[in-house]
Amino acid sequence: METLTAFLQTLPVSEWMRVSRWGYALVNTAHVAGLAVLVGSILPLDLRLLGVWRQAAPLAPLVRVLVPCAACGLMLALSSGLMLFLAAPADYAAAPLFLAKMALVSLGTVSALLTHASAATRRQPGADMAATLAGLSPSRLRLAGAVSLIAWGGALICGRLLAFVAD
Repeated sequence: METLTAFLQTLPVSEWMRVSRWGYALVNTAHVAGLAVLVGSILPLDLRLLGVWRQAAPLAPLVRVLVPCAACGLMLALSSGLMLFLAAPADYAAAPLFLAKMALVSLGTVSALLTHASAATRRQPGADMAATLAGLSPSRLRLAGAVSLIAWGGALICGRLLAFVAD
């Protein structure tokens, strides 16, 4: 791992992230924007999966809107997060909060992918994926919502602590 982080630290983009105040600030802003879109999409969806607004908000239309938004937010947060990591790869790779954040991001991502894969196996040819996902069992949907809230909430907390707490 030390060899990899040493190599990453020598990349021109790593140097740019370390010395460019405006570059780092713009990438950090993109990371925060990605997190805002991700969490802003995930929170209402997870609460609905947990049963909040069951009568007032049908699940399928929410899935159609919020899942693509969350996916875009995740892609922006991951790509900008990689750039932020490159500013100090050895330091981040050795930080327990960073490792916890990465584990929680992985958990949230894998949970979402497994939920969608579960729906995909039940999907009839020509059927709407959002409706198929909404048709999963209530217990499966509640589990997905709970895991997602814990994973993304924990990742958000670890990330903010990482910015202010030296390990």
